[in-house]
Amino acid sequence: MEIRDNLLDRIAEAEREGWLGEIEGLSVSLAGADSKIGQIDAAASGGRVLLGLPAPRADRQG
Repeated sequence: MEIRDNLLDRIAEAEREGWLGEIEGLSVSLAGADSKIGQIDAAASGGRVLLGLPAPRADRQG
């Protein structure tokens, strides 16, 4: 949550300063932080956590 709050503060600063490229990059980071918070909330509430499927390892020779 601290990271998300920091991103919101940085976006507000970038808007005040007119740093359009910075706003776009920070917005992408904010979307990622929101997604991660949603995943954490779902896991904490007993929701499913998708771990993916295991893949076979390549045989090692040597």
